[in-house]
Amino acid sequence: MNIIKEILTLQDIEYKNFHQKLMPTINPDRIIGVRVPALRKLAKDFYKSGDFQSFLSSLPHKYYEENNIHAFLIEQIKDYDKAIYETENFLPYIDNWATCDMFQPKIFKKHKKELLERIKIWIKSEKTYTVRYAINQLMTHFLDEDFNPEFLKSVADVKSDEYYINMMRAWYFATALAKQYDATLPYITNNRLDKWTHNKTIQKAVESNRISKDTKVYLKSYKI
Repeated sequence: MNIIKEILTLQDIEYKNFHQKLMPTINPDRIIGVRVPALRKLAKDFYKSGDFQSFLSSLPHKYYEENNIHAFLIEQIKDYDKAIYETENFLPYIDNWATCDMFQPKIFKKHKKELLERIKIWIKSEKTYTVRYAINQLMTHFLDEDFNPEFLKSVADVKSDEYYINMMRAWYFATALAKQYDATLPYITNNRLDKWTHNKTIQKAVESNRISKDTKVYLKSYKI
């Protein structure tokens, strides 16, 4: 399958013009303009063809959409060891928040113990989107029955000036307030986060539909 040719047939110029404004870290010339459902369907067909391994080996890709196809292909791999191998090959090449956040291999939820060991490594990376991905995976898989208060500390301990890391930290803590309120609240009331992440966490929590009105009023009282 000529994946670039296939992607180009799905191009939507209006969507490109809109979407590139949301992706300031990417050169607009690298954005073709294809909606995510169409890319997911293309990736599904590509995976079914069985002829995708050379594409996974051809990093780095030129286009944003190629990276998304790459992520969506890995999502479909049913063997955990293979999926984690391809994930770790791919992570250094992720260069934007959207690809990072959409990338959710299905097999990970069945191997949380092994995944957690990789997260502990990723969260210490020097690469912005590898760290963001680590926090995203903690938020996705470890805020419910597999929650441990130590995970809150590991995210709080991340020190960075990178906007896309700190935004994910805030998103994580806002979600944790919705799911693990008692364990998470002291990070707000005791000012355990840097000022920007602290205030952004409160903002995102107040915007959440999963947090009560009374709790939102209480949280806003801690805004710095």
